[in-house]
Amino acid sequence: MNQCSTIPIWVGLDVHQSSITAAILHGDAIEPEVVRLSGDLNATRRLFRRLATKGVPRACYEASGAGYVLQRALDHDGFHCDVIAPSLVPSLPGDHRKTDRLDAVHLARMYRSGHLTSVTVPDTDQEAVRHLVRARLFLRRQITRSKNRLMGILRTTGHRFTGTKSNWTKQHRAWLAALRRELDGPLETVLSSELQLLEYLETSIVALDTRIGEIAQQHPWREPVEALCCFRGIKTLTAMTIVSEIGDIRRFKSPRQLMGYTGLVPSERSSGERQRRGSITRSGNRFLRRVLVESAWLYSKRGGSSLQLQRRRMGQDPAVVGIAVKAQHRLQRRHRHLAQTKHTNKATTAVARELCGFVWAMLWEVAER
Repeated sequence: MNQCSTIPIWVGLDVHQSSITAAILHGDAIEPEVVRLSGDLNATRRLFRRLATKGVPRACYEASGAGYVLQRALDHDGFHCDVIAPSLVPSLPGDHRKTDRLDAVHLARMYRSGHLTSVTVPDTDQEAVRHLVRARLFLRRQITRSKNRLMGILRTTGHRFTGTKSNWTKQHRAWLAALRRELDGPLETVLSSELQLLEYLETSIVALDTRIGEIAQQHPWREPVEALCCFRGIKTLTAMTIVSEIGDIRRFKSPRQLMGYTGLVPSERSSGERQRRGSITRSGNRFLRRVLVESAWLYSKRGGSSLQLQRRRMGQDPAVVGIAVKAQHRLQRRHRHLAQTKHTNKATTAVARELCGFVWAMLWEVAER
């Protein structure tokens, strides 16, 4: 690539599916050049080839539904492009104007001044596995909604199951099948439709679980997943969620950085001698935060190493098992102590934050092998 100058060219991109607006700042220029392009990637690539004859283009755009396609295309051509965290872009409280042009210009200026925070771009394999695990979560939510909708229909029509204390047992499903045969008319059609949808969703989630289990046994997922399964409350699905959402653990230099990424750290508004801390920030990865909180609930109950947990720890490195055992003793004591003075939900959230630290230590142990 022939470049006649090494002057940096700062490019802020406002990316949409049908259009891309580029604000271009040449060196220390005050007024940017604004170009509106079509959503075709080739148009953006031609723009950067033209800019490369005048300097060194450096681009950025906000993380959004556009994904990382544009970043990968520019990186493939040898151009530097960062994906920016939208929640960390500085903004003026009195500015109530928002257009594609203004957003692109603001990105270019903030990028030149170094006030933007970039996110880590996952590789294509990690992104594909991440979508697979998230699809499983979506199906689980759909199953829950389908069950609630079906029970609401039966409740409003006067059909109530009293065979067992809880629903969706074998007896409850047998009762639904018998009720389906007894009913006729529109209600039978509704019940049949809901049961068929539920059966399809449950079959689909089994297929996803099987596929996730197969991927968990392949490189590079196997070692970190097996190590995380040594923790109490973490099995294959939770471990795959953690690994796919975190990616390379070495980008987090300390446990506090990973805790901040999960949004489990408390918010704070302190000034002078006054310290005021509030609820957790919730500003991080919600998928990772969800599975950590779910796993932390198990530490509210006393329990030693079950047979299944011992089998998962069998054959693992002693350092890995040591981290898991230390976490189990520490987190159980921590939850018991916090639950004496705080609500159970707050205690569980605090334990999830500490569990995040142990996860960081475990993944670093695997990464340094």
